[in-house]
Amino acid sequence: MNANTRSIAAVLQLIWLALGLAACGHAKQQAAGEVVPTVDPTARRLVVSVTDQMMVTIEGGKPRRLYRVSTSRFGTGDKRGTYLTPLGRLEVVEIVGQGLPVGARLKAREETGEIVQVNALGRDAIVTRVLRLRGMERKNSHTLERAIYIHGTPEESKLTTPASYGCIRMASADIIKLSHWVKVGTRVDVVEGKLPPPDQLPP
Repeated sequence: MNANTRSIAAVLQLIWLALGLAACGHAKQQAAGEVVPTVDPTARRLVVSVTDQMMVTIEGGKPRRLYRVSTSRFGTGDKRGTYLTPLGRLEVVEIVGQGLPVGARLKAREETGEIVQVNALGRDAIVTRVLRLRGMERKNSHTLERAIYIHGTPEESKLTTPASYGCIRMASADIIKLSHWVKVGTRVDVVEGKLPPPDQLPP
């Protein structure tokens, strides 16, 4: 493990601890006989931190899972004709690619039949799954027409650094897990600062 990898691992562990989660990602076991309440699916949401280049899933007001992401190399905003990542409240309006193999390349949200290998040189494709987003505020109202997605990327070595052209990139294995968890209508918050604790989430 090189110094850069150790540094990333250390940061991830600190974020996990700050969120009150085990570093291994295992939830605490329920006490014997404890009744687990049913979670309203509408309570699910995603929070993406531009500063941390991380995403956390929230369910029932509690953090569930952390994912590495990559937002725009050009910064944040929602101006037409730019490659900026929009900030604020958005929602998932479509889940594309369910059942496709890892690395399946999508163009205009359609399968092309090509498989792109992880970290293939010179490949900056949209792969595996696409979560199509719509802005819910004036400051991100162009998100849908700008085709800003959460999607899989073959450039997994660039995750945790701003490297995209506006979209929120994820590792293929992670976007597959996420696409099974989210629903159409799931809320997505993109924040400029660090991941907020659950009691300080955007209203």
